[in-house]
Amino acid sequence: MSDVKLSVIYYSATGTIHKMAERLVEAGKRAGAEVRLRKVAELAPDEAIASNPAWSRHHEETRDEPRATPDDVVWADAVLFGTPTRYGNVASQLKQFLDTLGPQWQQGLLADKVYAGFTASQTAHGGQESTLLTLYNVIIHFGGLVVPPGYTDPLKFTDGNPYGVSHVTGPNNDAPLTDAEYAALDHMAQRVVRIAGRLRGEG
Repeated sequence: MSDVKLSVIYYSATGTIHKMAERLVEAGKRAGAEVRLRKVAELAPDEAIASNPAWSRHHEETRDEPRATPDDVVWADAVLFGTPTRYGNVASQLKQFLDTLGPQWQQGLLADKVYAGFTASQTAHGGQESTLLTLYNVIIHFGGLVVPPGYTDPLKFTDGNPYGVSHVTGPNNDAPLTDAEYAALDHMAQRVVRIAGRLRGEG
């Protein structure tokens, strides 16, 4: 067993990113990590949430889930950030959380950790890669170690995203995750835990 600490920190509006985050938690635990699952705070007004039944339902379902704090990043040896794409960019809810980490960044508390990301969009070319690359700009400023899955396993030629893991939800935002995507999530979690363990001198 490893004693690597893994935080899975995400924002999800209608539940897709939440499902991906839960799979990463399971995979991280199977890899021997101690895992925290944390959702960042919702920023959207109640009217906007209420206007979308899926958003409103998921908001209620996760109302009592632990919210992310800076300590969840400082505590971790590895962090997986999840966000839906927003015009090819990180969702404002996750970005706001990242923007609160200035004090920890200034103290060097976010450096020398392993990071990777996951995302989803309605369409196949809806900004998934640019969202992950934008997220990784933040990690570079942290002094973190971006550890994308790349093509380090043959399964990546099936899911097709070397930058992280991504899912296309379809026009109704309800396309289920595929077996290939679950396998890619498992691989990413195992990879970041393994490399974080090596950095701790355990691998």
